[in-house]
Amino acid sequence: MDSFLPIAYFQNKFLPFSEANISIATHALHYGTGVLGGLRGIPDPQNPDRILLFRLNRHSQRLSQSASFLHCDIPADKIQQVIVDFVKKNRPSKSFYIRPFIYTSSLGIAPRLHSVETDFFVYGLELSDYLPKEGVNCRISSWYRQEDRSLPLRGKISGAYITSALAKTEAVASGFDEAIMMNAHGKVSEASGMNIFVVRNGQLFTPGFEQDILEGITRDSVITIARDLGIKVTERAIDKSELFIADEIFLCGTAAKVTPINRVENYQLPANRPITEKILHKLTEIIENQDSNYQDWVFAIDLN
Repeated sequence: MDSFLPIAYFQNKFLPFSEANISIATHALHYGTGVLGGLRGIPDPQNPDRILLFRLNRHSQRLSQSASFLHCDIPADKIQQVIVDFVKKNRPSKSFYIRPFIYTSSLGIAPRLHSVETDFFVYGLELSDYLPKEGVNCRISSWYRQEDRSLPLRGKISGAYITSALAKTEAVASGFDEAIMMNAHGKVSEASGMNIFVVRNGQLFTPGFEQDILEGITRDSVITIARDLGIKVTERAIDKSELFIADEIFLCGTAAKVTPINRVENYQLPANRPITEKILHKLTEIIENQDSNYQDWVFAIDLN
């Protein structure tokens, strides 16, 4: 059972998590008309009275942009301030995950985005590793990633995650840990809730935005880190067959961080993963505020 942080932000105020409840008639519950964010925080290893949030500015900006698809105008600086206040009130003592969510809060049955109210809530839970550190086994999903022409994939739309849920459960039910989804053109897109990187001949390859992927913040971080480490990164279409002959493959996301893939279908990948390990090591240093070159990625909150 997940251990939720005791205080939530709901309907413009902070209150006990157990009291932050919505009606069964809530519009977004029926139509998936919500947008979500997710960011990690940790107690500062060097100072227990300080909390470190990874790329808070960028997460707030993306959620604000996602909200515009709901015709909801909520500035990034407001989102950021609510999250900072949320952390101060909860004073988490372990690694945790924050879920901010903007949704159509009216009580009604018409699927629309006009003449409907919206609300913004935030809650959190303690979270260590979302996926096993030692790596995961993946299958190619029979479910395809949606196309941007039918769904605004530049936003984290809650309704879109039905495909992720179907793909994840299909993978687990068939003996795998995670799913890799192709797009409608038969190219690699992403996992159920993570972006994907392929290593071949010392270079990194990852699907570009035109492959119907989410604009992942951890993905962006990995690209920057890799290039700073002198690793060439190319964003391009990736064929399914490339997964079977890759030197390394890893998934990345806020919850997953950087997680290696051990096997794709019945193709075992090499156990030696130097590039994956190098990037994970650097990302961990950055998250823990141990690298001064990336201090603008870490938002520190003093609890005293």
